[in-house]
Amino acid sequence: MKITIIGAGIAGLTTAIALRKYRPDIELEIFEGSPELRPVGAGLVLAANAVMAFDSLGIKDTVLAVGNVLEHFEILDATGRVITHNDNLAINRDLQTISNFSVHRADLQQVLLAQLPGVPVQLDKKASDFWQEADGVRIRFADGTETRTDYVVATDGIHSAFRHQLLPQSKTRYAGYTCWRGVTEAEVQDLSGFKNLTGLGLTGASETWGPGKRFGIVPLRDGRVYWFACLNAAKQRDERMAAFSKTELLATFGDLHAPIADIIKATQPTKILWNDIIDFAPVQQFAFGRVLLLGDAAHATTPNMGQGACQAIEGAAILGKTLAEQGDIATAFQAFEQKRLKRTTMVVNRSWQLGKLAQLENPLLAGLRNFFFRRIPDSMNERQVRELIDVEF
Repeated sequence: MKITIIGAGIAGLTTAIALRKYRPDIELEIFEGSPELRPVGAGLVLAANAVMAFDSLGIKDTVLAVGNVLEHFEILDATGRVITHNDNLAINRDLQTISNFSVHRADLQQVLLAQLPGVPVQLDKKASDFWQEADGVRIRFADGTETRTDYVVATDGIHSAFRHQLLPQSKTRYAGYTCWRGVTEAEVQDLSGFKNLTGLGLTGASETWGPGKRFGIVPLRDGRVYWFACLNAAKQRDERMAAFSKTELLATFGDLHAPIADIIKATQPTKILWNDIIDFAPVQQFAFGRVLLLGDAAHATTPNMGQGACQAIEGAAILGKTLAEQGDIATAFQAFEQKRLKRTTMVVNRSWQLGKLAQLENPLLAGLRNFFFRRIPDSMNERQVRELIDVEF
């Protein structure tokens, strides 16, 4: 019995690890569309549910070894005044978990890949079409070659060829803002701005909310800093946004508090990525006979809750466990769908709504938002983490 995984990103590799752990009798193979295993993106912040999923797979310590546990997370206004403060260490103690840690995508991808000796990963094989047959699935790739398999787990991302064929009505939607991401090559030298910010330093992460724009700062290991900058944009694929250089980024975000300008300056232009923020409305089906959608192919979400990769990791671990419980793979795919639909729908919808709040451009509405957010009790932060870890692996 063979399962073919389409996509060798975080979702695909974690799925392969889970299937190898729970169903070692199944033959696995992975096809990746890129000519090399190049991580898409820069840094990640993974939450407690992802940590729990890795723990269930027996690789938590290995993953955490290349990550950076974040002691706190703050939302700030444009001047650096604190709007909300999450004491991650206190939450970790109370809930006996790791509520947030940061990791570079490339580091995580290498750790996951190292767990899969003997599993073939074929590169430059972008799936373009497929046909379900009585006894298997036939897949065609963009280079004209084909392969046959018994079952498919499609983890080929938000633009999944499998979802496009199975759910043609599911179209991506533009969130109304665009985003640049980067990683500094070395430790930022001028961090004087942090000294004026309550509780904020290289041990914690922050997100600054300005009018119609945001800037996130996430410390990685070895003194590097992952950052992201979101800006409202009237249209998708805006040529002006695509042409932004460091000069335009500094002009747009440099008026925010220190050390935001210094972090942008400390980033090599080749290390800055640009993408519009998109997702698609929640779908109501992941399992289609011998084919299962997983990760962004099934439930791509905006990044506002930091749950895109987390839900893929969580889903991979749950799929492995479900396959161990169900003898028939197609039946397991259906059972997996029932376990995941409600939770992933909640994440997609809540993240979309949070993004609208965070990107408010009207000064009056933004001021009211900040006023109410400052009055959110600390207990709410712990309650949100409890909701995330309320999942059965």
